[in-house]
Amino acid sequence: MKYKKYTLKSGLRVILAPMQDTETATVIVMTGVGSRYETEKENGLAHFLEHMFFKGTKRRPTTLDISKELDAIGAEYNAYTGKDHTAYYAKVEAHHWKTALDVVSDLFLHATLPEEEIDRERGTILQEINMYEDIPARRVGEHFEKLLYGDHPLGREILGPKENIKSFKRKDFLAYLKRGYTAENVVVGVAGKIDPKKVKKEIEKHFADMRRGKRPTFRKIREMQNGPGVFLQQKKTDQTHMIVGVRAYDMEHKDRFALAVLANILGGGMSSRLFIEVRERRGLAYSVHTSIDTYHDAGYLATQCGVEHENLEKTLSVILGEYKKIAGEKVSEEELRRAKENIKGHFALGLEGSDDIAGYLVTQEVLRQKITLPKERMKAIDRVTAEDVLRVARDIFIGKKLNVAMISPRANQKKIEKLLV
Repeated sequence: MKYKKYTLKSGLRVILAPMQDTETATVIVMTGVGSRYETEKENGLAHFLEHMFFKGTKRRPTTLDISKELDAIGAEYNAYTGKDHTAYYAKVEAHHWKTALDVVSDLFLHATLPEEEIDRERGTILQEINMYEDIPARRVGEHFEKLLYGDHPLGREILGPKENIKSFKRKDFLAYLKRGYTAENVVVGVAGKIDPKKVKKEIEKHFADMRRGKRPTFRKIREMQNGPGVFLQQKKTDQTHMIVGVRAYDMEHKDRFALAVLANILGGGMSSRLFIEVRERRGLAYSVHTSIDTYHDAGYLATQCGVEHENLEKTLSVILGEYKKIAGEKVSEEELRRAKENIKGHFALGLEGSDDIAGYLVTQEVLRQKITLPKERMKAIDRVTAEDVLRVARDIFIGKKLNVAMISPRANQKKIEKLLV
């Protein structure tokens, strides 16, 4: 992976990654703020603002003007809001890169945010909230982070509560823009079949007058837990949806790669321990997987599955049993090797397209202010030993760090709590 990074006089960072073995180009503009940079009253504003960027600019007054121009060149385009970043992108046939950059930079820099569109978009976002409420496999993840982080911004939902969505005014969006959408806090990336010199010149032109300002700060969290935690949403569903997991490490922790290997061994594929024990040997779930999530100052490992209501306790016992087992004895060298190769293989497959490369580089720069190349990450995975996996498992798989979030019509919370002790 070859790339060049530039920092313009304004503080704006630019990352260009020429790829001659592709016929596409991707433009992505990312700012280092998301929902964790909101106050409680602002919760939902970052995501709402992302929607509003597509409602028109001075040069492209309506949503249709924006979409028609990108649709006319066959672009794939969208935006997304996370807890610590927000991004806007377009992937196009390589010779249309200039149009993609023009449109994405225009909506990013010159959105007009008309009051009537804000009022209209409220309804769209309220329906988005309702939609996700009807997807328990997704909703349970929000409950899990709420259980871990409570009223801290990391524990709040990205979409925000309905009462906030109904209350936002144009001035709220402008204040958030001024605080978080500044040159020093933004990275522009372009990857694909491009001429870096030409692209850099166009970026300098488009972003010449971008607002300046210091990077905003966020409220840090202290990971403290004195006993197991349980969250239960009683709701009529065809399955009980569950996430069980433990507090773990932040994105810069020295054991983050050992943690990734541990998660893969437990639930990273169809030959993983939990897939075999939960699905293949007992038929308790169709899907079961274990993953990790990390932030600047926190992180966790979690296993998710959906089961028959009467099988909840049995499934939870199996998962906890595998947690205990991997913390009790070293994994074999063969299992360790398979997990490492699985991680590296999936990582390589996830970096095939210009959108993959652009997203990887820009996200690294925004979140970490430095870029770890894929080969460096793979070397770090290779360095993980069976002793490392055992040490990490013993560190995180202890009773007081356990947490379970569930959506179920008939789960017994007291019985679940007893299983965690």
